Amino acid sequence: MPPCAYPTIMVSNPADRIEQALVRIEAAGAAKSYALDRLGQRHARLRSRIEQAVASLDTMIARETAEGED
Repeated sequence: MPPCAYPTIMVSNPADRIEQALVRIEAAGAAKSYALDRLGQRHARLRSRIEQAVASLDTMIARETAEGED
């Protein structure tokens, strides 16, 4: 997502300047929200992979332990 989806036009009216500032704030908030959502998705995928890897290691350790007891 681009940093600012709305072009900035120089204006002298204070109300227009405030409106432009609000547009920039909303765009920044949307970009931040998008970034946080992506980070959350990446975290969930990584967590799932780690859980699978640990489960595989647990299975191998249990198998090795069982074979060693025989």
